[in-house]
Amino acid sequence: MSTTAQQFYKHQDLLYKFLLIIICAGFIVYFFPKSGKFKYEIQKGFPWQYENLYADENFAILKSADELAQEKEQIKSQSAIYYEYDQTVLNKVLALYDSNFNKVFPDTLSYSSSKLELKNYGKNLLSTFYKNGVVKDKPVYNTGRLIYLKRGNEVSEMNFDNITVLSDMPDALSDAIQSSLYSEYSNRYLQVYFDGLEANITLDEELTQETLDLELSSISKTHNIVPKGSIIINRGELVEGENLQKLLSLKQKYESQNISESRYNWVLFGYVLLVLLALVMLLLFIRTYRPAVFLNNTKVTFVFFNVLLMVLLTTIVIKWSPQYVYAVPMCILPLIIKAFFDARLGLFTHVIAILLLGFIVPDSFEYFFLQVIAGIVTILTVPELYKRANLFISVGQITLIYILAYFAFHIISEGGVEGLAWPDFGMFMLAGLATLFVQPLIYIYEKMFGLVSDVSLLELSDTNSKLLKRLADEAPGTFHHSLNVANLSEAAANEIGANAMLVRVGALYHDIGKIINPTDFTENQATGINSHDDLSPKESARIIIDHVLNGIELARKYNLPDRVIDFIRTHHGTSTVQYFYFKEKEKNEDAAIEDFQYPGPLPFSKETAILMMADSVEAASKSLKNPTSTLIDAFVEKIIKKQMDEDQYLNADITFKEIQQIKKVLKKKLNNIYHLRIEYPE
Repeated sequence: MSTTAQQFYKHQDLLYKFLLIIICAGFIVYFFPKSGKFKYEIQKGFPWQYENLYADENFAILKSADELAQEKEQIKSQSAIYYEYDQTVLNKVLALYDSNFNKVFPDTLSYSSSKLELKNYGKNLLSTFYKNGVVKDKPVYNTGRLIYLKRGNEVSEMNFDNITVLSDMPDALSDAIQSSLYSEYSNRYLQVYFDGLEANITLDEELTQETLDLELSSISKTHNIVPKGSIIINRGELVEGENLQKLLSLKQKYESQNISESRYNWVLFGYVLLVLLALVMLLLFIRTYRPAVFLNNTKVTFVFFNVLLMVLLTTIVIKWSPQYVYAVPMCILPLIIKAFFDARLGLFTHVIAILLLGFIVPDSFEYFFLQVIAGIVTILTVPELYKRANLFISVGQITLIYILAYFAFHIISEGGVEGLAWPDFGMFMLAGLATLFVQPLIYIYEKMFGLVSDVSLLELSDTNSKLLKRLADEAPGTFHHSLNVANLSEAAANEIGANAMLVRVGALYHDIGKIINPTDFTENQATGINSHDDLSPKESARIIIDHVLNGIELARKYNLPDRVIDFIRTHHGTSTVQYFYFKEKEKNEDAAIEDFQYPGPLPFSKETAILMMADSVEAASKSLKNPTSTLIDAFVEKIIKKQMDEDQYLNADITFKEIQQIKKVLKKKLNNIYHLRIEYPE
């Protein structure tokens, strides 16, 4: 193998991690906006912290949202409204009038005026109303407003008060007849008109809307000009009112300028550099404080994948509609990382993701503050994710923190509660509820990356699971031993702040290899027959040692996660099967100790170290004839001291103080197991 190939093979893990960072940075920068970023942070309601700002060139001041809204409302109230006149309706109404008139005014009656005169009056009255127009429904806009009436190709302007609403026609006709010479025939006229009235003008919605849209689009979004060289804002002035509008106008002008190719390349280079720095900091944190994670490329990929996913999701939402940025459930990120690793890594990863998003979110300071506070609350309020109640409580607290922080920023920037955007509170509630999706997401990640969370550990701790049931049936002594070790280990883990759920599950499964030949182990020899009596010490030692390898094979067959298999591999470390080694030495002084040693590896975490201690102490305690409190204490000290002398905990991240605490717990628990009490005099 060449030197270059050797170097590549030696550093392939490191090269993979840097390639991972470059790919993530590439995806993130690709989705970032490519315009230049305004170099000042505009914080509404806060004093201007930078130097006095002057205009480098003339620019127009943008109108505020309130000003634009006011102008739009004014245009809507004054915009032209078009109605379409239908001549055929009048002809139809008059024809029906002629037909009904002869029925209501028969020739058999005598009238004060001629019948023809009466008929012409009623017809002329109808024509008068229909000439100005009759509309079916009352309009939503204010009456007294000018409208435009289309008669074919002609358009005439008129006041809406001259138009009659169809429902008002009977009353209008009655009033007109009552004030005429023919008032005595009012009821007969109304009978003639009764079923022959209909509207002859209709609203032309399409033309009216087109006219309104045209007028709205012509609204100028700016007013006044800031001349070159004039002061925009002084240091210490509050960023509000006209000052705020000037700054926002300058920012929009800066970010909307056509960027040259050379400047674009520099902007792109700057984004790449900053994103790479943030991702490298995350990798260095993992390397320094979580070396076990750093050495596992799958776990490193998982962390960076989640950062990339949350950044891309937020970027897509911002490009679609920036006002929905708080609907993205960012608190899922620390929850996911904490579920598979720990709270410290979860919070640091969360902060790095928010730093990356600071380049593109509006009001980046407000966004950063809200998301960091929410992330801290998430980490602190979900101590055990596998308990569903904890997650629901946490969602409520996250939502409350979002709302309180957003409310505080609003009253600082606005000086009161006026203009509070209530829909934003709905987005915070939506983000909180979306956090509940973390449970199915954890399950998906477990299948994708082969990781294990506390939720899965809780399922594995069920003694009715297939493998543990088999252990209880085929090796009951070992099963009972495993339960005792699980209780001891869990108590010790709680004492020093280790993962109690993980170490309990590891303890339950650590001896499953004994299922293969259960009667070769003393705890399962109920009949008193010892199979090792007919074997050489070396063969017996090999059978005992093989229970580790058999356990690993069984664990893989039953799809146990690697985090649990680690306990099977390390629970004896490289210790020696002392009984058979000394027995062999009685026959052969030159006996090789390597033939009687477990293959390892050594425990490499607090949890695996705890299991080694609890397993050794519990198994050996069965040999005590008449256990007393003093005897148990000395017994625990002796076993753990021997393991320490053999450097069994050399690779474990555990301190001497923690070992002392573990010994104290083991002594107390063993005393409880043997029900030791003070001896009373006879």
